[in-house]
Amino acid sequence: MTGGASSSCGACKFLRRKCTTECVFTPYFCYSQGAQHFSAVHKVFGASNVSKLLMKIPMQNRSEAAISISYEALARMQDPIYGCVAQILALQQQVSQISLP
Repeated sequence: MTGGASSSCGACKFLRRKCTTECVFTPYFCYSQGAQHFSAVHKVFGASNVSKLLMKIPMQNRSEAAISISYEALARMQDPIYGCVAQILALQQQVSQISLP
C-alpha cells in the first residue's frame, strides 16, 4: 500500500503511520472497520506480537489467522476474562436447551 491516509490499511491508520507495500497488516485490515478491529487487536495482543505471529504462519493460512485474532480481540474487549469462550458456552447452553424434549 502506498499513498496518503485514504489508502492506508486499518492498522496503519490506527498506528498513524504511512502504509507501505511491505505492511504485513494490509491484506487483513483493509476494510471499512479495519481500524476499529485493529484497535482491539492492538490493545489485547499488541501490534508487534501480531505482526510476528502472522509472519510465522504460512501465507495461505494468514487470512484465517487474522480473522481469528480479530474475533478473539473483539470478544476480549467485551469480556476480558472469557473472551470468545463466553460466546461458545452461551451457544452450547442454547443448543442443550433446544435438544431437551
